[in-house]
Amino acid sequence: MRLSIIIPAFNEAQLIQRCLRSVTDALTAHSASGVTWELIVADNNSTDDTACLAKQAGAQVVFEPINQISRARNAGAAVATGDWLLFLDADSVLSPELLGDILHVITSKTYVGCGSTLSMPGLPWWAHGILRFWTQVSILLHWAAGALFVCRRDAFVEVGGFSQELYALEEIDLSKRIRKWGRQRNLEFTILTTHPLDTSPRKISLYSAREIAGQILRMLFNRRRTLTDKKHLSVWYDGRR
Repeated sequence: MRLSIIIPAFNEAQLIQRCLRSVTDALTAHSASGVTWELIVADNNSTDDTACLAKQAGAQVVFEPINQISRARNAGAAVATGDWLLFLDADSVLSPELLGDILHVITSKTYVGCGSTLSMPGLPWWAHGILRFWTQVSILLHWAAGALFVCRRDAFVEVGGFSQELYALEEIDLSKRIRKWGRQRNLEFTILTTHPLDTSPRKISLYSAREIAGQILRMLFNRRRTLTDKKHLSVWYDGRR
């Protein structure tokens, strides 16, 4: 079995090396599993050293000129050769324990894919409350967070990959379509909970509670317009790092 790890990245020079190192360390810890792998970074029109640092770390780098998370992930998947695709955000750290859980999902042959709960150290109380609420919704509805999305490549291709009409919450949209594809074949889509993914809380540091609340309200009350136009998604696309 071959695993393709795909990391979309826009101006991630500060964190990309940490992410790539965690991936290679986790894969090395499971070298006895017999899984082969490739590491792909989808450079989403970065203006910093993201691509150079990724190449230095041994990753294959593909370029996507249009700044959109869906397009970057799809660009990485387009060159992937693995039977399974693991999408990981560049500000996240993949632990050996979580990778072990993912490999169990893959080798069990009863799943079409999985996501993971998240860990964000140092959150203020209000952000911690939002994360706890999201965690419960994610587990209940089988919605994967975009920071980690794992699925069979054939399922990804057949359902059309990440929607390029959406500039945010595309992972929820894909979770629904992948889960439906799996149900038709008696395969499950699950959210892993034992070893949460360690991901950066930087959005909470870079944006005020008022800005984040405004973004959430726009997505709730003007959903279609907001999700299909990145001008309305500053928390994702204004480039703060």
